[in-house]
Amino acid sequence: MDETLQAESDDYISRRLRNPNSLPPSTASVEGYFLEKGKKNESVPPELISLPEGTSLLYLKGSPYRVLVVEKNGDKYFMMFNESRQNHREKTFTSYMVAGVLIMILISIWMGWWLAGKVVAPIEELARRVFLASPEDGAETLAQGFQNDEIGLLAQVFSGYLVRMREFINRERSFTSDVSHELRTPLSIVQGVVELMEEDRLLDSKQQERVERIGRVNREMINLTTALLLMAREYTHEAVVEACDVSEVVSIAIEMNRHLLSKMTELSFLSQANPNICADRTLLSVVVSNLIRNALMLTPSGTITIRLEDTTLTIIDTGIGIREEEIGKVFQPYFKGTGSSGSGIGLSLVKRICDRYGWEIVIDSIEGKGTIAKLVFMTT
Repeated sequence: MDETLQAESDDYISRRLRNPNSLPPSTASVEGYFLEKGKKNESVPPELISLPEGTSLLYLKGSPYRVLVVEKNGDKYFMMFNESRQNHREKTFTSYMVAGVLIMILISIWMGWWLAGKVVAPIEELARRVFLASPEDGAETLAQGFQNDEIGLLAQVFSGYLVRMREFINRERSFTSDVSHELRTPLSIVQGVVELMEEDRLLDSKQQERVERIGRVNREMINLTTALLLMAREYTHEAVVEACDVSEVVSIAIEMNRHLLSKMTELSFLSQANPNICADRTLLSVVVSNLIRNALMLTPSGTITIRLEDTTLTIIDTGIGIREEEIGKVFQPYFKGTGSSGSGIGLSLVKRICDRYGWEIVIDSIEGKGTIAKLVFMTT
């Protein structure tokens, strides 16, 4: 604006020197005035007359002006630049700049989101396939469709892992199949011999007691082997699911484990209902027997109360109890508490069977005061 005022002033002064009648510039932006020495010019706004030589700022008729005052040979030349249009152009330019920046930011965000989606999409797809993958599925489907990049390499690694897992499961199933033939046959033979010996009238009382003990342990082995095979999901055609009388199963389990009952321990069975549940009878017997056996083994003296209700089997004993820091570990495989003399697989197997049928097993105990084991199941 200063350069424009200076150029207009120089141009007008040179024109006036050539032609005294030359008129000052009068445009939308620049307006000029001339005041001859010693004379009055009514067209000159009075606000300009008192301005010093040089550049000044002035508000005239509500508009801002930049004014250049030049004195030459006693005459005064006034050049005014209306800043309103310039300010408006600057505001408009600023608005365009801000709008352009916002548009670029929005475009950048959209492009970033789009590119991120393109980059993350293969990872999400791989994560979905790994989450849904099963050892029974073909490993080639897991890595199919991925490019030969880092994601594709990771998919190949997962695919190879799935192949090894399937081979491991097949080996486990083969082992379970072999064990079923190797274990069940001799156990059945032993059971048959035991039954024949139990009917032998020539055995004295001690011999009968020993035979009964052998038979009892053998039946427990048969039940445990059958339960392990069923939980390994082998021979599922043999797992006949039927309505089981829980009260009958509990009564049989009590009689099978009664030899563990201490002479200083009193056991009572309160059957307040007669529930039936849909499950394999052998698995239900394993769960009930383990809970009763634990109560008998951990109660050298005191009382054991077994209470059966519509949907709950509760076993309460006043035995030695379980330490507080061990309560959360009792369902872990091979964990043996301080007072336990077992192998550490009983409650682990109980938890697996409960998870299979959707039952809930809760054990609460206070060291030195006793234990409460509660089994919650669904009735038919």
